[in-house]
Amino acid sequence: MGMGLLIDATRCIGCGACSSACKEQNKLPAKVEEVLTAYTWTTVQEREGLNVRRLCMHCEVPTCASVCPVAALKKTPEGPVVYDSERCMGCRYCMMACPYEIPKYQWDRPVPVIGKCIMCAGRVKDGQPTACAAACPAEATTFGKKEDLIWEARTRIRSKPGAYVDHIYGLAETGGTSVLMISNVPFEKLGMKTNLPSDPPAQRTWQVLSNIPNFVGVWGAFLFGVHWITARRDDVAKAEHHTNGRGDRS
Repeated sequence: MGMGLLIDATRCIGCGACSSACKEQNKLPAKVEEVLTAYTWTTVQEREGLNVRRLCMHCEVPTCASVCPVAALKKTPEGPVVYDSERCMGCRYCMMACPYEIPKYQWDRPVPVIGKCIMCAGRVKDGQPTACAAACPAEATTFGKKEDLIWEARTRIRSKPGAYVDHIYGLAETGGTSVLMISNVPFEKLGMKTNLPSDPPAQRTWQVLSNIPNFVGVWGAFLFGVHWITARRDDVAKAEHHTNGRGDRS
């Protein structure tokens, strides 16, 4: 299952330490914006009296990676969905495809690239927690093995009946994500999308792409058949015309 993050909205105190740690870790401009941008990869928004983190959900089967024509995005074995700006050609398909609307573009740069949370892939690969989780003073963001995080989330929900919405956001949405959330307020009131499919949208992309060779083959055979029939019909017509011509002369 890899590694992941469990975000407990009931514990977040809105200090913004996660955002600042992210900025420092990824050498981003210090100003923390209220919404996600190419330079603010995680932020905290107040909704329904709670402080809610925004960041890439790191889908198990990332749609952004499935639509990228140059493989600039990929899912690592450890869990993070990482981005390679050297490969990016700026098509922005990832922005349109992401069901969570996460990737942002550097519109102010002459040679722009995409900006989004990469879940501190280097730290995670070295066995360290993400910078945001390490900086959180209230344990509202917990880093660990995803299976352990699921167990922890279920334990918190089960041990305090009524204190949480009985749902782990990210467990089933879009086929599952490496970032999980729990809350005492329905997720739609927190601005989270709740009409997402349980199967990965990326699978639909692959289903279409995998059928293209078959479609091309069938269509090619059909066109060849039409060409052969037309040519054969012309040959027969010419032969009949030639035969009739000889008959008329005799």
